Amino acid sequence: MPLETLRSDWLDAFVAFAEHRNFTHAARELHLSQPALHVQIAKLSEELGVTLYRREGRALSLTHQGTQLLAFAREARERSREIVAELRGEPADAAVTMAAGEGAYLYLLGDALRAFTRRSTARLQVLTRDRQGAIDAVRSGEAHLGMGSFSSLPDDVLGTPLVEIGSCVVMPSAHRLARKRAIVLADLAGEALVVPPAGRPHRTALAQALETAGVAWRVAAEASGWDLMLHFASLGVGLTVVNDFCRIPRGLVARPLRGLPSVRYDLLSRRGARLGAGALALRQCVVDKTSRR
Repeated sequence: MPLETLRSDWLDAFVAFAEHRNFTHAARELHLSQPALHVQIAKLSEELGVTLYRREGRALSLTHQGTQLLAFAREARERSREIVAELRGEPADAAVTMAAGEGAYLYLLGDALRAFTRRSTARLQVLTRDRQGAIDAVRSGEAHLGMGSFSSLPDDVLGTPLVEIGSCVVMPSAHRLARKRAIVLADLAGEALVVPPAGRPHRTALAQALETAGVAWRVAAEASGWDLMLHFASLGVGLTVVNDFCRIPRGLVARPLRGLPSVRYDLLSRRGARLGAGALALRQCVVDKTSRR
């Protein structure tokens, strides 16, 4: 069955199922019986000739083809609403969704989001997601655009480079290193550092750089998020290394850190997605306002 002939009720059923990953909850939302929903999803999978989801223990997860279909179904539903509003001469109740981390919203996207809300009548929706969450949101059509720093991207996601961000060491103004204009990795020998939990990309990059430089250090505390790391530094728990876009609390000073690779932030979009006017306007605002830093 060609995609253009797919039944809209099957697509709606699949979107509800994919969003809940639970047949009972999705059936309740659609006012269907659970067996009826099972039948619709099974027929859709049969007609397409692909597996749309798999069981992993008690959980359900979408296959790659299921994620592709979810993005298609969401886009089709959105475009249907737009054309109906246009034909009726009504304003489109359009919403544009961005997925990014808290740090990106706090320190990088402010000017862009302000410009967008002044330029466009589309409603802005923001999802706070880590880097993998932003990728997943864009791939599945949950978000029109995403932003973050990524070591690699899947083939179905496009990344537009925006800005390179350096790192800085943050410490109390009375600390011995505060007298320096810049810090090198060797200066951190013996220091206690406030760092993200093990396995987080920033922690991994910092630990690898210090190990390569032969610098011994210790963990003073583990904290998630720039603001919490800075808060612990302000309490005197230890020094911390953060992206240089962060606002530094009173009583602390920041010095550039040499030897740690910069971090590139990319704007994400789904390959092949047909972005509406609102999403295109948001994309332009992000490119104009963020890449100028």
